[in-house]
Amino acid sequence: MSSRKFKKGYFVRGEFVAEGSERDLELKRELKGTDDQSRTDLKRESLELQKLGEDLLTLRADLMKRLALTEKLKDAIVEAKRITNFEGKRRQMQFIGKQMRLIDETGIYNIRAALAEQNNGSARENYALHQAETWRDRLIAEEDAFGEWITQFPGTDTQQLRALIRQARKDAKPEKPGEAIRHGRAYRDIFQIAREQLLGVDQTDEAP
Repeated sequence: MSSRKFKKGYFVRGEFVAEGSERDLELKRELKGTDDQSRTDLKRESLELQKLGEDLLTLRADLMKRLALTEKLKDAIVEAKRITNFEGKRRQMQFIGKQMRLIDETGIYNIRAALAEQNNGSARENYALHQAETWRDRLIAEEDAFGEWITQFPGTDTQQLRALIRQARKDAKPEKPGEAIRHGRAYRDIFQIAREQLLGVDQTDEAP
């Protein structure tokens, strides 16, 4: 019986391997484990990117503007927000996942950073919140604090702030001895003024 001739094949480290030969089958068996692992990794990465795409649906508009997303992805996100049908939504999210896979590492990092900022607040905002709490307590408790504040933030409405401080001090006095201190609206308004000034936000520009 004549030996089987293999016409098609490939080279592996200088060795010719004919398609269908024992060596070919052996190499394919060796690679199968790696191939399976690669498919698993790709599937996991795909699911992670699709989840990241889902999170984008919740991102604030101001943070979204910072991201260099493709028009196709932006339109897909807008459409996903509109869809209420479960199956339609699922398919749309799969499409968003495919678009996410086209984004480079820098783009993915920027998306994660924007979501983290929304969830945790920027370092500047967190610092302003902490400082606003400190200033609010000082303005109510210390007579000299008002002058220090106006020196640092001359744009503050002094009449409004004085009135709020007087009201906050009045609210802080318990009606009966032994009662817990209650903080009213003035207490919260002082904090809001302090936060806005620390962040450089004009109160008249903010929506009520």
